Formats: sequence, structure tokens, C-alpha cells
Amino acid sequence: MPLTISVFSDVICPWCYVGKRRLERALDQLGQRESTTIEWLPFELNPGMPADGMERALYRARKFGAERSAQLDAQMAELGRQEGIGFAFERMTRTPSTRRAHMLIAAAGQHGRADPVVDALFRAYFEEGRNVGDPDVLREIGVAAGLDRDVVDDALGDEQLSQRVEAVERQAAEMQIAGVPFFIVDRRWAVSGAQPTEQWLAALRAA
Repeated sequence: MPLTISVFSDVICPWCYVGKRRLERALDQLGQRESTTIEWLPFELNPGMPADGMERALYRARKFGAERSAQLDAQMAELGRQEGIGFAFERMTRTPSTRRAHMLIAAAGQHGRADPVVDALFRAYFEEGRNVGDPDVLREIGVAAGLDRDVVDDALGDEQLSQRVEAVERQAAEMQIAGVPFFIVDRRWAVSGAQPTEQWLAALRAA
């Protein structure tokens, strides 16, 4: 039967990328990929990040310490290989603000193109080392995903869309969502974290 899965996520969260792949694999195995609607909802890990972002090495050193940061990257890179994701942390030079990326996703959702935009944003940031806070990069991603250039340009400069992103993030806070990915299935039950495909299979079969 058709499903709707709402996903709170951020495009610079590696676990969100892993969680997307694991969910998709479960839906494919159940033959439910085409009948499932995925709604991508914003959750900025760094809502106070300057619009132009900051140097990733500095950001990570402040958050984890340089040595711990390197260990975490190595662990995630290994996990990515198991999931078919080529994390390229060595190519990533900036930690961006993701507000514009979420505005682009919201606009893409209005045109039925949110999922390819989200996938392209993950791939651009994590596998290509691109700055997904850069309007030019976002414009290229949006157009390549099938959006009209004017739609993309309007989205990136739309203050109302920015406010809508903030409103959804406030809803997440009110729901006490403290981390991502966070999935809500058919508005009825929640799954927190990047659960293994096997757990998704069991949960979706039960549903």
C-alpha cells in the first residue's frame, strides 16, 4: 500500500545520507519505492552558521578536536564503502550554511523534484567536495535535477521560503527532535537514526 515518509534531515549530515540509502534499499526490496512518497523536511545542524560558511577543518577542530575529527571521518568513510557511498572528506574544505539548500529542497518539493535534489546535494557535498552553500552550486544542482532556472533563482532569494524553513524547524523542536535523520511514517510512527535496512524491512512489513 502507498506510504508517506517524512524525513527531517540536513544535507551536511553523513548519517542522513546513509539513512537515505538504507531506507531506499528496504523500499526496493519490498517493491514499494515507486508507491512511497518521501517528504524532505529541514533540520539545520548549524542554524547560526554564517551565510558563507566556515573552514571545515576549523569547524571540526572546534567541535571534536582535530584528532577525533580525523577518526570520525575515517570511520564514516569505511561505513560509506559498505553502503556504496564514496565519502571524500579530504576534498571538503568548507562547512556551509544549509539554509539555501533547504530552501531549494522546499521549492523542488513543490515541483515533485525534491528527492533528486536531495540526492544531488548529498552527492555534491560528500562525494565531490562541493560547497552546497554556494548559490552557484545550488543553481547548477537544481537545474540538473529538472527545475527551471527561474524557479531555482526565485527559491534561493525567497524570504518567505526561508521563513517557512524556520517554521518547520521550530515544529521539529516542539516535537523534541534533537537529531537527524528522523523519519515519520504515515504520520503515525517515528524512526530515529539511520537504522539498518533489515530493521526497516521488519518495520515496513509490520506496518
